[in-house]
Amino acid sequence: MRDSFFTKWLLNEHSSAQPLTMGGYVKRGLALLVTIILLYQIWIFLHICWWVKFNPSSSSFMEDRLEIIQEKRPDAELKYKWVNYEKISIHLKRAVIASEDAKFLDHEGFDWEGIQKAYEKNLKKGKIVAGGSTISQQLAKNLFLSTKRTPWRKAQEVVITLMLEKILTKRRILEIYLNVIEWGNGVFGAEAAARHYYKTSASKLSAGQAARLAAMIPNPRFYDAHQYTRYLNRRTATIQARMYMVDVPK
Repeated sequence: MRDSFFTKWLLNEHSSAQPLTMGGYVKRGLALLVTIILLYQIWIFLHICWWVKFNPSSSSFMEDRLEIIQEKRPDAELKYKWVNYEKISIHLKRAVIASEDAKFLDHEGFDWEGIQKAYEKNLKKGKIVAGGSTISQQLAKNLFLSTKRTPWRKAQEVVITLMLEKILTKRRILEIYLNVIEWGNGVFGAEAAARHYYKTSASKLSAGQAARLAAMIPNPRFYDAHQYTRYLNRRTATIQARMYMVDVPK
């Protein structure tokens, strides 16, 4: 490694090396930063390629939540169990798409109309009340990114979303999404959610149960503790009315 041209240049150990100026240090710092960023993108790319055939065992968000939960209960574990796409209720697939991303099958990762509407709504309210993120964007955040809102995180989310859309099918994206998203305090994925709330499997969820689970996605820990709020009841009814109008990946 130390014999490569880049390494020798970076360490200023090449044959024509001169004492480094401030500009030289800046150039090397920028080169090192770009190299680290590119290696990180390759690392993400390889993970997504692996997930074409193999299931992720965890996610960045799951690991963050487990760490927080274990601060109070060191022996705590997440409620999580992977279940294949065909064993997830068609009602839940429809409800989640109707609730989170009605244009899921049509867009290539970004719903620009939805983003515009969310921006206008947030501008009117003077605070963030709507996101406009697609299922692919949400999956990108869940799998790889921290919960901190930074310009770097948003830019990285765009890159990961594009990778997901180019490498994985819509069916695979939805399958992974339904298996890794948070559905309560320490509850992750459709199977764990179905058992936590309804004592049943993800395959046996009814239309009403699926609609309520979909309604909980934006604020799952709150609704875990407040399962029958007026807003949640209204949102559930709205999703249930819409869910039969959406198509799901076959």
